[in-house]
Amino acid sequence: MRRLVTLVALVSLLFAPQAAAAHGPGSESTRTYAPSDAVIANQERGFYHHTETHYRADGTGYTPLDVATLRGYRTQENITQILRVFYLEKFAGQDKLNPAYLDLVRADFRTIRAAGVKAIIRFAYAQPPGWPPTIPYGDAPVNRVLKHIAQLTPVLRENADVIAVVQSGFVGLWGEGYYTDHFADPQDPSQVSDQNWADRRAVVMALLKALPKDRMIQVRTPYMKQRMLGVPTGTEGGLTAEQAYNGTPVARVGHHNDCFLASPDDFGTYLSDPVELDKDFVAQDTNYVPEGGETCAVNPPRSEWASAAAEMARLHFSYLNIDYNKDVLNSWGENITIAKQRLGYRFALTEGTFTNTAKPRGTVGVELGIRNDGWAAPYNPRQVQLIFQGDKHSYRVTLPADPRRWGAGTTTELERKVCAPAVPGRYRLLLNLADPASRLQSQDRMPGSTETYNSAYAIQLANAGTWQAATGYNDLGHTLTVSPKHRGGSCGNLPKPQLIR
Repeated sequence: MRRLVTLVALVSLLFAPQAAAAHGPGSESTRTYAPSDAVIANQERGFYHHTETHYRADGTGYTPLDVATLRGYRTQENITQILRVFYLEKFAGQDKLNPAYLDLVRADFRTIRAAGVKAIIRFAYAQPPGWPPTIPYGDAPVNRVLKHIAQLTPVLRENADVIAVVQSGFVGLWGEGYYTDHFADPQDPSQVSDQNWADRRAVVMALLKALPKDRMIQVRTPYMKQRMLGVPTGTEGGLTAEQAYNGTPVARVGHHNDCFLASPDDFGTYLSDPVELDKDFVAQDTNYVPEGGETCAVNPPRSEWASAAAEMARLHFSYLNIDYNKDVLNSWGENITIAKQRLGYRFALTEGTFTNTAKPRGTVGVELGIRNDGWAAPYNPRQVQLIFQGDKHSYRVTLPADPRRWGAGTTTELERKVCAPAVPGRYRLLLNLADPASRLQSQDRMPGSTETYNSAYAIQLANAGTWQAATGYNDLGHTLTVSPKHRGGSCGNLPKPQLIR
């Protein structure tokens, strides 16, 4: 990024705003941004609340989501996601899902969207009635699972905008892949035959096919991904930058650890010898695929804050269950606030340099430093939009940038030139890190309009005084003058603004 290089220039910028305001054609202004330590309600990151619903043999047990409850998670707790486990007890013994059941699932997704949250999704057939579990466990054979996934596909595709990630589910108690009647030896679930692995892979591949290619799934252990997709453990098995986001199965399968911190191998989550090999694999892989889960049991010192924080950073945790295990989470004390801040991504502006005055359709330069103070990068696509916000009209330019590659602990230098609006005037410059789904995108507000706009799905930057809550935009603190004194310019092939109001 172009920077002021002399002390004199820096002093004049900081202490002589009238000098910085002398905006001639082609001049630029630079500003720095103050960070914020607020806990921010951004999507697809942070703590989640566990929810589940059932559909038993007699058709009972379905508990619909409640929009007021979900909105309360967001507005009162800054929690923007739930785990939604759909138990399919009635269908473990039959191939066809009832249309009435699919309608209930669709209704839940409408509630999720209306509440301004997203969901981590899992389907399963059974929970144990007590402990230890008894045989039969109650899940379904592979051919039936595949038929159910095919029937669920339209529902998943219709609602992919509010699906954060889908856990592979279906197999075993709780959908966690261990205690199963059909995908391992029921008497000894640690014994998984080659055919069992082929069946498990078929479920994963069917789920990947059911979802849009920009949505990912998660498997319960690193070995599941390694075995089913043919990659080795250790760092060398993890995704590379070149492989990331290319739509292949290996680039779309992440991890969920539902016994995080419980033992040296997290109760069988890590199966390599030594376990550090699997952790190295996950650490590399989760630069580009999601990691999350829940704590499982008090296990000091491993389950205490110092160890937990180091491992969440190393393994790029995006989310964690706030409801379980409370004893583990309570042991972190006030450090829980750090987890709320740093789970997933946390973007903050550091510095910006901007063109002050441009001709209509002239060239506008924007240079931004954006630091990621979170433990992970976003794992779903995001649009990066530069907003020209005027009193009468506003415009949007979509920039060629991918926040999924703004890695944890790095600063991205975003330097772009775009075309100025054709209409002269003064325009506030804002940044919109928008969900690519059109029905989740923020829209600028017309003066005097009573229409409400959906800012719940835009990313709020961790800076003081930049957030426009009504629109979901981040104010860059700069005003561009498109001057009527200059003849219109020609910005060639540069990105051109589109009218948004």
